[in-house]
Amino acid sequence: MRARLSDIAQQAEVSEATVSRVLNDRPGVAPETRQAVLTALDVLGYERPARLRKRSAGLVGLVVPELENPIFPAFAQVIESTLAQSGFTPVLCTQSPGGVTEDEYVEMLLDRQVSGIVFVSGLHADTSANHERYRALIARPLPIVMINGYAPGIPAPFVSCDDREAVELGVAHLVALGHRRIGLITGPDRFVPVQRKVAGYRAAMRRLTELPDSELENLAELSLFGVEGGEAAAARLIDRGVTGMVCGSDLMALGAIRAARQRGLSVPHDLSVVGYDDSPLMAFTDPPLTTMRQPVSAMSVAAVRALVDEIHGHAAPHSEYTFRPELVVRGSTAIAPAESRTRLGGGAPAGRQRPAPPEVAVPA
Repeated sequence: MRARLSDIAQQAEVSEATVSRVLNDRPGVAPETRQAVLTALDVLGYERPARLRKRSAGLVGLVVPELENPIFPAFAQVIESTLAQSGFTPVLCTQSPGGVTEDEYVEMLLDRQVSGIVFVSGLHADTSANHERYRALIARPLPIVMINGYAPGIPAPFVSCDDREAVELGVAHLVALGHRRIGLITGPDRFVPVQRKVAGYRAAMRRLTELPDSELENLAELSLFGVEGGEAAAARLIDRGVTGMVCGSDLMALGAIRAARQRGLSVPHDLSVVGYDDSPLMAFTDPPLTTMRQPVSAMSVAAVRALVDEIHGHAAPHSEYTFRPELVVRGSTAIAPAESRTRLGGGAPAGRQRPAPPEVAVPA
C-alpha cells in the first residue's frame, strides 16, 4: 500500500516536509524525529523504502586510492582482519586513474547499507577538495574514520603517521652520516601529509645544517607520487649536487635509485636514499632500502576500534590520533662522500659522473 505523507505526518506528529526528508533519507533530521517517522510507517502498516530498512550490521566500506603502492594493500589487510575480529566484513573499493571515483564508491556503499566507511589517504587529505561530502555522510548519520590526512571541521576520528617527525628523523640520520646537501622528494603540495613532510624537512635542515633558506628551496622537489615521479625529481636534485635524499614514499625512493644508476652513481657510495612507509619487500630491494616505517598495524587497529565504537553509539574522540614513525636503517644509506662533508656550495662535486656499472634491476 502506497504511503500517504499526510497520514504518516499525523501519526508521527511532524510536518509532511519532515516525512519527505526521512523517506528520501536526507540529512538534517534529528535522530528521534527520524525514528518517530519510521515507527509511524510500521504502525500504519506501510513498508519501509529499501534505503531505510535495517542497515546490514556486517558491512563496512574500505576506500583506498590504489593497490599498486604496496603500503595500501598492507593497510587493507590489517583493517580487514581487525574488522573480521569485530564481526564486520569489509567492502574493498580501490580507485584507479580514469576509473570509479571516491564519491561513486561511496554511493555504491550507501546502496549496500554499510554500517560505516574507512577512508585511507582519500580526498580528506587533499586541501583543494570539497570536504562537505564527509560532513554530509556524518549527518545521515553514518560513522566514518579517516587514515592519513587531516581536515579541520569534519567531526570524525582521524588516524595519521607523524609525517613531520618522519622527515626530521630521515634528515637527522643523513646528517649523522656526514651529509649536508640533502634533498627532499615528495608529492604535490595540496596534500596535508606532503605539507607536513616539507615543514619537517625545512625545520630539520635549518636546525642541523648551515644551508641558507634560499638553498633549501632549491633542494626540495615536489613531483608525482610513484617510481616515475621519484626518478624525475631525483635527476634534478642529483644535478644540484645532493649526496642524500629523503623521499615521500618507498616507490619514489626506488625511482631515485634508478635515476642515480642511470647517471653512473652508486647507492649508497655516491648517493644515500631514505624512503617512507617501509612497505612490504623493501628489505629485499638492491640495496635494501633505509626507510621510515609507518606503524600500519597500530594505525589500522586504532581506526577500526574508533569506527566500531561509533557504529555502536559510543562516540570516539573527533580528533587526530598521531602515531610515531620508526627509522629502519638498511643498505641504501652510508657515510657521505669525503669531498661533500665540508662542502656547502652549489653544483655537483667534480668526478661524480662516472661510467655506468652493469644495470641492476630495481623493483618498481
